Amino acid sequence: MNTEMLVERLYESLVNGDRVASRTLVQSTVDGGMSAETLLSDVYWPIHEMLERLHRADQISLVSYHLGTRLLRTLVDQAAARLNIPQVRTQTLMAFCGPAQGEELGAQIAVDLLEAAGFDVTFGGGGVPADEIMAQVHARRPDVLLMFASAASDLPGIRTIIDQLREIGAARGTRMVVGGGVFTRAEGLADEIGIETCADSPAELVALLTDEVPAAAT
Repeated sequence: MNTEMLVERLYESLVNGDRVASRTLVQSTVDGGMSAETLLSDVYWPIHEMLERLHRADQISLVSYHLGTRLLRTLVDQAAARLNIPQVRTQTLMAFCGPAQGEELGAQIAVDLLEAAGFDVTFGGGGVPADEIMAQVHARRPDVLLMFASAASDLPGIRTIIDQLREIGAARGTRMVVGGGVFTRAEGLADEIGIETCADSPAELVALLTDEVPAAAT
């Protein structure tokens, strides 16, 4: 079964809440030799994007969206447990995202792949107040701060955090990175808020960031 067909079939099982069919499809794929990294980036991420796009356009019922998103998160957790995490990790990364369940799921896929790529990841998820994010960045001084967002409503908060971190000098040496659907849909948005690194997908995010990761961490 090719990847495109797998995405279509698994999507249908997920939005119908068919847990047995979903697990069976995934297991047959794993048995066929697909790695956890490929499953996350080439199967689960496209399904996540499809769910979010249809949900925003009111082209999927709320119950189907919830069934699909929650079951997909279970599958993502299972795939993450199969990732090979490098023992040597020299780059630290903190990640936060918007409060919606879809945003947390997208960010989770991203941080799982980044951890497998050699980053020492701390993931705060969504709903964390801006002042607490800034305090954590100031205290931990991560090499990378990732703000992952799918909704336009997240942008004012992201802009505030970035501006204030720069104003108070709390993020010196920290590379600030954004990713997620809202940045994909609005070209030039990352530049507008002063961010140099922006990725449309977790795979692209890994590719952009690992270019600067020391060889020992990959």
